[in-house]
Amino acid sequence: MLVDTGSCERSAHVCHHKRSEDGCADCKVRLISVCSVLALPELEELEALSQHLALDKGQALFAQGQAATSVFNVIEGSLRLTRLLPDGRRQVMGFALPGDFLGLALQERHSVSAEALGPVKTCRFGRQDFAAVVAAKPHLLASLHERAGYELTLAQDQMLLLGRRTAEEKVATFLLSLRDRFARTGHTSVTVELPMGRQDMADYLGLTMETVSRMLTRLDRAHAILLVPGGVRLLDPARLERLASN
Repeated sequence: MLVDTGSCERSAHVCHHKRSEDGCADCKVRLISVCSVLALPELEELEALSQHLALDKGQALFAQGQAATSVFNVIEGSLRLTRLLPDGRRQVMGFALPGDFLGLALQERHSVSAEALGPVKTCRFGRQDFAAVVAAKPHLLASLHERAGYELTLAQDQMLLLGRRTAEEKVATFLLSLRDRFARTGHTSVTVELPMGRQDMADYLGLTMETVSRMLTRLDRAHAILLVPGGVRLLDPARLERLASN
């Protein structure tokens, strides 16, 4: 778990005070992130406030209930966003992918935990420093509003996903949603990476792990998808679209 140390949030072998070889101008996700609206001098100003953090699989970027003192831009990898319910059950609220910003909510403490599903690289900004930059740059504020609208759409889609849909429809919708989100990062392959496990998918979709596995196998046997190591290949997107539109 990352803990406050005054100058940096870190866990063992996670905090890197040295900047990466590539600056903000060469960032892999700049064009799909809120930073895309910034000119080169503005990017240099933002970079001066940043720290690069690397996580190994299973490490937490932040924990539910922890003071929200930073915001993070996901550069590489993916994270699982979870909330622990009062009765001890875990709910997967979503998955953060490259280009996503985390920690922008106004609460003083994080309402979810963010855990790395594999190796992850993020760019960290102190919350007050980032807020000052936003206040001075209306075009960055507009970009954040656009991002907030996108995240609201994702939240609404999840509400529909958890509603009156069959298990097969939920799994099909989830796969298409991941395809579309990865496409935003420039990954337009017919093979959709599944960095999360079956249990993570089940907790997100409101299903059991056995049901998720059964639905994936059913779609595979119907030649709608092909199960491959680390993901699925979408063989019949039209069929998945029909299921998702029900």
